[in-house]
Amino acid sequence: MIQEPLLDVRNLRVRFETPRGLLRAVDDVSFSVAPRETVGIVGESGSGKSVTMLSVLRLFPPLARVAVSGQVLFEGTDLLRLSEAELREVRGAKIGMVFQDPLTSLNPALPVGEQIAESLRTHRGLSRVAARRRAEELLELVGIPDPARRADDLPYRFSGGMRQRIMIAIAIACEPKLLIADEPTSALDVTVQAQVLVLLERLQRELGMSLIMISHDLGVIAATSRRVLVMYGGWIVERGSVEEILERPGHPYSAALTRLVPDLDQPRDEPLVPIPGQPAPVVGPVGGCRFAARCAYVMDRCRQETPPAVALATEHISLCWLSADGVRPAPAPIPAGGRR
Repeated sequence: MIQEPLLDVRNLRVRFETPRGLLRAVDDVSFSVAPRETVGIVGESGSGKSVTMLSVLRLFPPLARVAVSGQVLFEGTDLLRLSEAELREVRGAKIGMVFQDPLTSLNPALPVGEQIAESLRTHRGLSRVAARRRAEELLELVGIPDPARRADDLPYRFSGGMRQRIMIAIAIACEPKLLIADEPTSALDVTVQAQVLVLLERLQRELGMSLIMISHDLGVIAATSRRVLVMYGGWIVERGSVEEILERPGHPYSAALTRLVPDLDQPRDEPLVPIPGQPAPVVGPVGGCRFAARCAYVMDRCRQETPPAVALATEHISLCWLSADGVRPAPAPIPAGGRR
């Protein structure tokens, strides 16, 4: 029997009104997440990955001039059609979110135990005493020592790694079915990063949650996810299994990202090579491939025609004219402007 997806995003588009024109932050994005599955979304800053996830829960700034279209089906219910009151019943209770910077996400004037307990009282209807007890249990679950005492501390008294653990405790307090982790390790040192990733993996397994891991670091995604969505310029330019993306990427952008992942077990013959240039905001009418200006394989039609979605294997799709020609990007760096 085919398992219905827990989250099914269909043709999602997000537009922001800016002084320069209409910013196409997310453009016709579709993907699904199965129960208990971990899906990774990777891309540089500005690729649209965080905006995609903020759209799921409509977590935009109050004054943002934003238009969202498409469907975001969670357990069959379109979240984009819910009222704000109905959506508040989903946030935290059924879908939890861990943000990149816990210091700005936590209330600096409220003890961390109270911040966890608040979610439990709101969504679970627990008494103040029961919520406090559960908050201490959650702090212990995420590895905070002496939770009964430290629950009364303010956020500034914790290290960056500990604050991220507290954010995770808040996000999982009501045992959501889906946890979205948006760059949860980018502000942490390497050792603490590994600890947080192990924690998320353990909690996902123990609580039976689905997990969406968002990162600019393909190494983080490879360590946590089964499937990968590669985003650039508001598009999903490639999707497939971790093994397919790492070993046989179909899109030049994916291939460039793989060349930025250091392999500590096997020293590379060539140095890590950064992707030249910077992602450009997608403002106003756009023609052709959005990666064309930075692509070493660019052809004339890349600048003029939208690339097709090409199936390279089962569930492995690349949005690229190169893939349409049956060509894979070289595993090693090639000169800029190499293929015309």
